[in-house]
Amino acid sequence: MVKLLVYNPRMIQANIQEAKTNLSHLVAMALSGKKVIIAKYNNPVVELTPVNKVGGKRLLGQYKHKIELTDAFFEPLPDDMLEAFNNPK
Repeated sequence: MVKLLVYNPRMIQANIQEAKTNLSHLVAMALSGKKVIIAKYNNPVVELTPVNKVGGKRLLGQYKHKIELTDAFFEPLPDDMLEAFNNPK
């Protein structure tokens, strides 16, 4: 494994070539809570951070009585708007 520059136990810095070679390992470290910095010529340029998951299952009917559709929703769209949808520029 390529030597990764370690400044403290909670932060890892790797140069771009090291990051390309060890991307899976760096992603795993970021997911475990470590701060992962990718550097170019030993200058930090990017921080690898996990994406927050959207929590929970969607529940059917959770917006019942919270959203109201008026009769205008069911009316046909004007011709110019239909034309814009059907033939975008």
